[in-house]
Amino acid sequence: MTPCASTGSATEAVTAAPVGVLYSLGLELKETPVPGLPAADPAELGFDADRLARIGPAMQRYIDDGKVPNLLTLVARHGKVAWFDARGRLDVDEHAPADENTLFRMYSNTKPIAGTAIMVLFEEGKLTPDDSIGRYLPAYKKLRVQTADPAVTEKAHRGITIRDCLTNTTGLATPASAPLAWRQQYSDVFETLGWTGRGDTGGATVRQRVDAYAKLPLSHQPGTYFGYHMGYMAVGAVIEEVTGQSLESFFRERIFDPLKMDATGFFVRDGQEANLGSCYAPSEIDGEMRLNRVETGPDSEKVKGPKNFFAAGGDRGGVVSTIGDYTRFGQMLLNGGELDGARIIGRKAVEYMTSNHTPGLDIPMTGPGFGWGLGVSVHTGDGGFPLLRSVGSYGWGGAAGTTYFGDPKEGIVAACFTQLLMAGAMPYNDYQGEFQRLVYHALN
Repeated sequence: MTPCASTGSATEAVTAAPVGVLYSLGLELKETPVPGLPAADPAELGFDADRLARIGPAMQRYIDDGKVPNLLTLVARHGKVAWFDARGRLDVDEHAPADENTLFRMYSNTKPIAGTAIMVLFEEGKLTPDDSIGRYLPAYKKLRVQTADPAVTEKAHRGITIRDCLTNTTGLATPASAPLAWRQQYSDVFETLGWTGRGDTGGATVRQRVDAYAKLPLSHQPGTYFGYHMGYMAVGAVIEEVTGQSLESFFRERIFDPLKMDATGFFVRDGQEANLGSCYAPSEIDGEMRLNRVETGPDSEKVKGPKNFFAAGGDRGGVVSTIGDYTRFGQMLLNGGELDGARIIGRKAVEYMTSNHTPGLDIPMTGPGFGWGLGVSVHTGDGGFPLLRSVGSYGWGGAAGTTYFGDPKEGIVAACFTQLLMAGAMPYNDYQGEFQRLVYHALN
């Protein structure tokens, strides 16, 4: 890993104002390119343009302080873009700027896409969220559950359902989350599959991984405990089994192509390799946390492979996408399942997907006031402090620093993207929270 300095000053911002305003990149003046959706005057969309413009300098501070390599922010309301801003570089040691064509490793931002794919099949009568995954994946028909005694397991009270997978309540664990007595067994299985460690070749297929995982005992009875996030691997396998297609093929045919998400896929498309930048993680150097490059664009698995399409959400990094492509996906959900004449799912399916399916369960990752829908976190307003976000808003983020939310009450879709793993380990790095607050403060 290479220690990296921060990106330079605000003059390196690709855009720095509400849409339609000129911006500077070195000495060149260019018209702001607006990705994803049509642009409109912020005032026509109910925003105070001056307040909205506070987003740019606020995001620049995180870049100048060396906390992130880049930040792209986009705010749309009523289907039109009021703000787009791109700052920083694809690699902090290079000169290429991050811009509207930049590709991001989306990791768990793939989960809402997986939830949508399940809704497509639900509407077509090919499955239901309450189906046991054992119906499609026979290895999951006879499950065992860990007990307090490391030498003893008990029979699962019921099968794992597709709903359990989408709400992270399967009982499937990882080596890090499994009880101490079981961690070595989990680690051995993962490493044997080439899933973790220095032997990580990615050579195992989704079905091989899913079937091997079924031999491990669950950490909890299905449906009783929120444990992130291994069920999405099974979701991908179920989709492939039901459709007879690869996950990549199904996502592209039923979601990406109809929505004109031309840059989105599990791997970088030919000719777009230069649009994928480096990915970073915080590391302590000389007594302070600094950005360390963990992967360059050309060296990424998303460019080089191996190309096994099994990452419904998180495993192996999920999809790559641009902020414009992903905003189109988010706008489709906000529109009730349709965008520009392309109907992906029905309005009631969107309402069902974005409702709280985990009442009464503690969600440690979000804290009070949130539950989980079918692929998204849902703001319920139950407990905790009030938020600026409306009750009923939903969204999620990815491990490398991408985040998005949709707010049906206000008609807002907003996204904030960078490429930084473990962003929370960097002190005072609340760029996502500050972005969200500034969006709502800008409303008239």
